[in-house]
Amino acid sequence: MSNLELSGSQSYVTEKPITPLSSPADNFLVQFWGVRGLIPTPGSIANRYGGNTACVEMHIANKHLIFDGGTGLRILGKTWQQLEKPLEAHLFFTNSQSNRIQGFPFFAPAFVAENCFHIYGIAASNSASIKQCLYDQMLQPHFPYPLQVMQSQLQFYNLTPGHEVKLDEITITTALINQTQRSVGYRVTWQEYSVAYITDLHKNIDEVERESILEMIQGVDLLIANATYIPPTSHKHESGDLHWQTAVDLAQSAGVQRLVISHHHPDDEDDFLDKVQIEVQSVFPKALLACEGLILSVV
Repeated sequence: MSNLELSGSQSYVTEKPITPLSSPADNFLVQFWGVRGLIPTPGSIANRYGGNTACVEMHIANKHLIFDGGTGLRILGKTWQQLEKPLEAHLFFTNSQSNRIQGFPFFAPAFVAENCFHIYGIAASNSASIKQCLYDQMLQPHFPYPLQVMQSQLQFYNLTPGHEVKLDEITITTALINQTQRSVGYRVTWQEYSVAYITDLHKNIDEVERESILEMIQGVDLLIANATYIPPTSHKHESGDLHWQTAVDLAQSAGVQRLVISHHHPDDEDDFLDKVQIEVQSVFPKALLACEGLILSVV
């Protein structure tokens, strides 16, 4: 059973330096570097929760796992520049949309020859591999330097949903979470501890999708999930529109120990998110909203 204690400050990560996440070989830490969906959200309305797009780091048994490479990945990379030794890490993408990959060209450690990064993702809706998607966004006129300028060793892996990735004693299970967006979810298991990263939930989940999601998150110590919003571009909170309800329902059905809601809408201001957290906790007491700099200890 996990204690899932908060560790360290929850303040906005760009306001003050943060040291690289580290833990003993027998620990399992989770840190949030980017918690927004869709597009970065700078400005005073996002000071407390943060404005960078999706990036979560897990430090498990001396291994670094990163989930999604939004603009939060740039902040993570800046902290890793403080380390005086070669880096090896595993970077898992949920999908290839811009808010999940836009931090990769600014990930400074990838330009250092001594470093090594293992990069995982499934084929996009146009059948492009994760390597092709990362390569394309660094072509002119989108970016001044091509991916080949990165001097680190980059190893790419094409995932098939349903298959596992084994990293010594760590098992990463995959499942297709959202067929339309071609989004994959991850369950990370080490010893008796597990964390699920499921960040493309939508309001109308059919029974087949629901069963697949429940199987993946069953009994996890920590579920990281998104709130759901109704498209298209307009965003307003209707009375009684509990956009967090899908994540809570799944967490309750699967016996999840703790829930963290991330990928906040860019229009959601700090004060509004404070109110949402109170609402969610009234239904699921062991829930909170992610903010940049939040660290959770799973062990």
